[in-house]
Amino acid sequence: MIDATGVTCRFGGGGGSGAADGDGVVAVDDVTLSIGDGEFLIVAGANGSGKTTLVRTFNGLVEPDAGTVAVNGTPVSGDLVAARSAVGMVFQDPRDQLVAATVGADVAFGPENLGCSHAEIDRRVADALAAVNMEGRSEDRIASLSGGERERVAIAGALAMEPDHLVLDEPFTGLDEPARRSVLDRLRELHREGTSVIVVTHDLRDVLGLADRVVGLSAGRVAVDDAPREAVEKLPGLDVRVPAEFEDRPADAAVTGDTADP
Repeated sequence: MIDATGVTCRFGGGGGSGAADGDGVVAVDDVTLSIGDGEFLIVAGANGSGKTTLVRTFNGLVEPDAGTVAVNGTPVSGDLVAARSAVGMVFQDPRDQLVAATVGADVAFGPENLGCSHAEIDRRVADALAAVNMEGRSEDRIASLSGGERERVAIAGALAMEPDHLVLDEPFTGLDEPARRSVLDRLRELHREGTSVIVVTHDLRDVLGLADRVVGLSAGRVAVDDAPREAVEKLPGLDVRVPAEFEDRPADAAVTGDTADP
């Protein structure tokens, strides 16, 4: 369970996080949100709506100026290690999280820090690379990869942590069709296995059919919090993309038809 209560985040003004009330730009404004174990949640909103800032409070990458966040019953501020083990994060720009020279070493970095055995690390790396269609690429150098390939490695690194809750920020940007389908398949499997999946996006066409719930942010506040079928009627007003016709479909089904663009 992830519980955010009265979360407010400001930037600038008095020097960033911890600024006095009224200082700086409010990125997240008094948000209260609970994400259940095993829930598939979409956090939707236009650029600048506060969605990335909000999810980064879930594992302490951003410290709220007001309010609290707890993961599995433990306050994030009280145990960052526990929060970052329980909440896996895939950033929108993979350069923000790739740390090793080769693909295999990068994906192995998280499990190594968890103290996993060599056999367990090898299994996790193999499974994670297979999930993003990068089998046999362990020795490839990160510097030689395309932007889309780097994004797939970043997703694999988060998958290898096998977290209780997985947050992906605009995860399909730059992915080709086979990689996109593979990632969607893996997200569906994780959901079935009981992992919470939180997808942050302004474009819901790939994932709306997988979601249990959609939270839409506008100007840092929750403007929509509904089941997908109800939410889809309200989301275009938040400057996001939704399918022109919503239907519950399997993750490996083709995405067809026009889209309702903002």
